[in-house]
Amino acid sequence: MKRRALISVSDKTGVVELGRGLIEQGWMLLSTGGTARALREAGLDVTDVSEITAHPEMMDGRVKTLHPAIHAGLLARRQRDDDMAALDERGYMPIDLVCVNLYPFHQAAARGAPLDEAMEQIDIGGPSMLRSAAKNHTSVIVLVDPTDYGRVLDAERAGGVDAATRRELARKVFAHTALYDAAIAAYLEKIADDDAPFPASLVLGLRRVQPLRYGENPDQAAAFYAETAPPSGSLPGMQQLHGKELSFNNLLDMEAVAMAVSAWHGEDRAACVIVKHTTPCGIALSESAVDAYERALRCDPVAAFGGIVGFNRPVDEASAERLREHFLEIIVAPSFEPAAIEILTRKKNIRLITLALSRATSDELDFKRVRGGFVVQNRMSMAFPETAWRVVTRRSPTDTEWEDLRFAWRAAATVKSNAIVLARDASTIGIGAGQMSRVDASRLAVMKAGDQELDTNGAVLASDAFFPFRDGVDAAAASGVSVVIQPGGSVRDAEVIAAADEHGMAMVLTGRRLFRH
Repeated sequence: MKRRALISVSDKTGVVELGRGLIEQGWMLLSTGGTARALREAGLDVTDVSEITAHPEMMDGRVKTLHPAIHAGLLARRQRDDDMAALDERGYMPIDLVCVNLYPFHQAAARGAPLDEAMEQIDIGGPSMLRSAAKNHTSVIVLVDPTDYGRVLDAERAGGVDAATRRELARKVFAHTALYDAAIAAYLEKIADDDAPFPASLVLGLRRVQPLRYGENPDQAAAFYAETAPPSGSLPGMQQLHGKELSFNNLLDMEAVAMAVSAWHGEDRAACVIVKHTTPCGIALSESAVDAYERALRCDPVAAFGGIVGFNRPVDEASAERLREHFLEIIVAPSFEPAAIEILTRKKNIRLITLALSRATSDELDFKRVRGGFVVQNRMSMAFPETAWRVVTRRSPTDTEWEDLRFAWRAAATVKSNAIVLARDASTIGIGAGQMSRVDASRLAVMKAGDQELDTNGAVLASDAFFPFRDGVDAAAASGVSVVIQPGGSVRDAEVIAAADEHGMAMVLTGRRLFRH
């Protein structure tokens, strides 16, 4: 008796070669709709599933494989006489291989398809057949990934698919259907009418994008996984043009770059961010990418050694010539001009990454792993409305100071807390990041500026959270800072504001904290 293979695929990559190879090995092909047509057009003999079920397809193909003749053929345990007798009693036959991939729901969700259209892309018969076959994988070969077609054909030619391979293929099926269901759940959650951002349960589906060179340290293995429908401008959409393999730390730094540069998404001027150990060590805006890089580098060239650089516009030839003079791990930009690629690829190991950046919004969820679970929050928005901003000192900022305040406030949102940013002329001149004390962060920012002989007189200072005591303001005044922008909200706000007035400084409270732990 011929073994029977049921093939019904949305993605028809390699399906003709699979069908031809099975027929050469003596198999009989069963199929449906467009797959059957593609196989016949290739000259292969195919039996329609409707001939097996003795029932026509219904409702534009919504119902075609949901029939006992199919699922009994898949689920019958070959070693059980009673199962095989039940098949015989109904006149059904075993099905020994299933090759199915599913309607493209992920693509519909990614492009924001309306509900009615998205629901039509939910496959019902496909997952049902896959699950039946995978449950009975000791008797049924199950294929969901076109990259597995060739090795299954090779195994069949060599005598049959072994138990270990059957288990592996079954595991891939259950992972695949789980991801499919996760994408559907995520889509429906996203368009839910209720106002609750955090449902009682969250389904997180991840697919492996690539293995990584190593984890945080060389003795740790690592891999990069993507969401089932990642948002635009996120790392799964990157393309590596050049350089050695990425590591775990590289991706964390690239995320920091992408987030920071997105604060200036849509800006008319070029924005450049240099990141080291997931926090910026230099940020600047300018009319050209090369000048933005020069100004960002000036903030802390020592920390920038071995760093990651990100731009909000293409890297041109002039920028490439300057970038190649320094030791950098990665350059991230929307694109690279051909001349820039030719220049930068002279350095063997530097990674060139294209990423179409977009501004992060608070409707995305941010997950952080803790032992035994996750903490989940809305992602920090990179939009900075000024509706709640207020001047609380006797002196108001000048027009020039207002421009510097806006730049410094955005920059502070990208720096790890406790964060203090000193800025002037759309460029950071000192950054104090990740300190346990806010006054230490202030002193560190001033020290960094002093190390590069950058003048802090008349600079603005941005703090990601309130000053708990006046000492941070006193330290800023001693360095010549003229304006401070901070959230406010401390029980000692009056004391802090009074300190600013004593020093003749202006102070703006934003009412928004920008912690990044």
